[in-house]
Amino acid sequence: MMTSRRQMMAGAGALGLFPGGAALARTPALETALDAAFAAGGVPALAGMVVGVDGPIWTGARGVRQAGGAESVTVDDRWHLGSNTKAMTAALYGRLVDQGRAGWGATLSELLPDVAMDPAWRSVPVEAVMGHVAGLSDDTAMGRMWLMTARAEPRALPEQRRALLKAMLSVPPAGTPGTFAYANANYVLLGAVIERITGLAWEDAMRAEVFAPLGITTGGFGAPSGDQPRGHRSGAAIEATDPGSDNPLALGPAGTAHMSLADYARFLGVFLKDGAGWITPATLAVLTTAMGTGSPPYAGGWIVAAGQPWARGPALTHNGSNTMWYASTWVAPALGRAFVAVSNDAEKGSPACQRLIPGLIRAI
Repeated sequence: MMTSRRQMMAGAGALGLFPGGAALARTPALETALDAAFAAGGVPALAGMVVGVDGPIWTGARGVRQAGGAESVTVDDRWHLGSNTKAMTAALYGRLVDQGRAGWGATLSELLPDVAMDPAWRSVPVEAVMGHVAGLSDDTAMGRMWLMTARAEPRALPEQRRALLKAMLSVPPAGTPGTFAYANANYVLLGAVIERITGLAWEDAMRAEVFAPLGITTGGFGAPSGDQPRGHRSGAAIEATDPGSDNPLALGPAGTAHMSLADYARFLGVFLKDGAGWITPATLAVLTTAMGTGSPPYAGGWIVAAGQPWARGPALTHNGSNTMWYASTWVAPALGRAFVAVSNDAEKGSPACQRLIPGLIRAI
């Protein structure tokens, strides 16, 4: 399963009392924070990063690529981002808006004119989908049975996603429109919309519109393969060739991206530099403003954490996990800093990452 609402929200309100930091990161203090979180966590590996407006200020990594192995992880290794992929999918749609190929406020009937849908869906705006307030539920088309069989689905990924969106929209909303209900279905649907607009598989659209223009060279989908860390389930390393090393790839827009920390910093820089010339400031504002009135306030792939003294204003945060990896990210635009913690073991990595993030913030 992808990140649950409980996992996603863990730590989302836990940083309010932390003080603001100095202008420059104190490397020894950051190393100490990483050492402490790693020692307490019992994870195979834990890594962290502090990002400034010009890129990574500090990165660090501890542990091994797989439990029982001797090969150490490095700061250049690739980490699975889980549901932190959602912010990338939302930003990709925003880039299409800037290109005049999509629009804010566009309804599902306008975006998918050739899809038969229940009348309740026709006037739902894309922002409601991004904000998990459209009324979509994973149980409609992406429940346990689908998860058990989807990896063997022979159709191309865009065809699979289109079939899922048709199933989702053919029936009335399972949830209450306007009420926050976290569901990967929202971003699978958004990915299918992107595929219809671009004529590309979501993966190829990501490569063309996100990875290439931002200079991301290590970005990929599914578990990192080759000479890279392995994710862990119940303490055991899972080979990237194992069909169960990630969720079904049709879930891609909701959370299958992986990349190095340095490349992830290139994406986070968009939120520290007013769009970084990759998207317009106006689109950035949409992506970072809560969409709807749900709780927690959710924007384009981010929880919006208001009133964070340490951040000098609101912060953006999200956690991601495919149950074998874990990633936690906080972005403080007014502070000009982002903080990242990642692990190759979700069960133990979740508390380890939640220990590391506050330590990094205290250390700046």
